[in-house]
Amino acid sequence: MSPRRACVIGHPVAQARSPVLHRYWLKEYGIDGDYMREDVAPENIREFLNNLGAHGYVGANITAPHKAAAFLALDHAEPVTTTLKVANTIWLDDGALHGTNTDVHGFLANLDEAVHSWTMDAEQAVVLGAGGGARAVVYGLLDRGIKRVVVVNRTLPRAQAFTVEFGDRVTAAGFNELSAWLQDADLLVNTTSLGMAGQPPLEIDLSPLAEDAIVYDIVYVPLETPLLAAARARGLRTVDGLGMLLNQAVPAFEKFFGLRPQVTPELREFVLADIAKGRAK
Repeated sequence: MSPRRACVIGHPVAQARSPVLHRYWLKEYGIDGDYMREDVAPENIREFLNNLGAHGYVGANITAPHKAAAFLALDHAEPVTTTLKVANTIWLDDGALHGTNTDVHGFLANLDEAVHSWTMDAEQAVVLGAGGGARAVVYGLLDRGIKRVVVVNRTLPRAQAFTVEFGDRVTAAGFNELSAWLQDADLLVNTTSLGMAGQPPLEIDLSPLAEDAIVYDIVYVPLETPLLAAARARGLRTVDGLGMLLNQAVPAFEKFFGLRPQVTPELREFVLADIAKGRAK
């Protein structure tokens, strides 16, 4: 049997960390396989996905800007994918292209590990941003029974789209309303790119948050964003984005290589070292 190969598809894709994760697990579990990067331009993505097996792959992770196109190419979509209308993990089964979205799993698994009792404490969440990451976060929070999710975005119509897709437990708001909504928030989640290396910082006043609130930033480069630093300075519970990256890869690896891997402290340190090496170049 020839080695199983998977890849991450994006444009650009050089910055994707998926090969670091999957190759670590392939070596850790002694699996004969490999994981590559494929830079595919938007005009070529449909052809590439329709011929994934011919390109030598059993499956792929999908990153920007192809997640919506990947969903449209699927023969079979898992329910979470159908709701979100984006796929970040695809695989071949009897020649048919299957797909799911593992960002929801990654977001929730990371939060579960970092704050074990969060579902008992949290009734209202504020989510910053209205892109694909926010959709996965909102889906996960509603699935766990959060009573209200407030989606705050600089472009209000994008936030309002969530109320149509997710129902009356989701409220749209502009950034000018953020302070008022934070007063009753048990959980604040940043899904924007603000605070990411090379991007402007996310500058918001956290003083309205209660002392036992949780602040979660899905950004992982840098590991401690200005938002998390400000939250820690207030003594708030914080969750960084690296655990989401690691956990979202778990079900994908299982689909590609037939074994469900573990997220360990050693893996986390390995990925952090790789990130640091990349910044030093």
